[in-house]
Amino acid sequence: MASTEPAATHRLSRRPLVARVDTAALAHNLALARQAAPGVRLLAVVKANAYGHGLARAARALRGADGFAVLSLDEAALLRAEGYTHPIVLLEGFFHPDELPEIARLRLRPVIHRADQAEILTRARLPHRVDVFVKLNTGMNRLGLPPKRLTETLTLLRACGHVGAITLMTHFAAADETGDGVERQLERFHAATDGLDLPTSLANSAALLRHPAAHGDWARPGIMLYGASPFAGEDGESLGLLPTMTLESRLIATQFTRKGEGVGYGPAFVAERDIQVGVVACGYADGYPRHAGTGTPILVDGRLTRTLGRVSMDMLAVDLSPIPNAHVGSPVTLWGAGLPVERVAAAAGTIAYELLTALAPRVPVEET
Repeated sequence: MASTEPAATHRLSRRPLVARVDTAALAHNLALARQAAPGVRLLAVVKANAYGHGLARAARALRGADGFAVLSLDEAALLRAEGYTHPIVLLEGFFHPDELPEIARLRLRPVIHRADQAEILTRARLPHRVDVFVKLNTGMNRLGLPPKRLTETLTLLRACGHVGAITLMTHFAAADETGDGVERQLERFHAATDGLDLPTSLANSAALLRHPAAHGDWARPGIMLYGASPFAGEDGESLGLLPTMTLESRLIATQFTRKGEGVGYGPAFVAERDIQVGVVACGYADGYPRHAGTGTPILVDGRLTRTLGRVSMDMLAVDLSPIPNAHVGSPVTLWGAGLPVERVAAAAGTIAYELLTALAPRVPVEET
């Protein structure tokens, strides 16, 4: 299958920043998901440009999944153009009746999460049956039918000649936390669906790894496929996952900064002693979090050090004290192999999902 993504080797920019995507690691993480949920069909979640990894690129590595879950018609159309015949689920369903012919043409499975979506679908004129997922709100209070509306919605869909197979689904609000949140939502789901002989789609990454009772027939692994842990305080390595994206750059300058002098805008960091500072070609316009303050972990020449001061649009500063031999051209790892993205995210007060999906289009991506 020919990729729709440009070859990174053809880029003209010589700026040293690059994101390297390990497709073998993606396949490894999918295999680990299968191991954690034997007998469960897996919908690989590839929305948000496959969490920043490149949709076509990630889909090739994840082609062993039983299906894909996307957000938009554009994402689904790209997968079909790449030749994938897998089931493709539209996680937010459709937004306008005009989308339904294309959904049917591409043989997609929209999520029905509002009663009016079911009504619109039944009034549509479609050339063949469309399989659907019907989503229940069991406690997330975001998308989903109230359980009391399920029976009438299923009756409506079953009476429609162009609605095919129906899968019931829900989404867990706290599968990544301790407590009984998953159990409470499961109880509501089972109470609403008691007696219905329909397949289910329940588990996200966290539930797949920690809640076997919530696996359902179709699990929807997302963040774990990209090597990051869904659990606070843990990194993917502790779960057997491999990092899939490594953001790399180099030092483009060094500065000797005397005690009492500042670094960068503000300055948010003032040297408490004489210090050698390195300047890295990476900033918030590349997707590195601007709110990552002094002390965010970073690797220079493979050795751990910290960022200094405010992140600029195109640059950030690092403490070279632990790496006295560092020089212009020394390699820098912002996150990835050797530095879990979860550690960087935690230091910046955010989550790995945000860092991966925020990778800017101007950053070239290369497969490894």
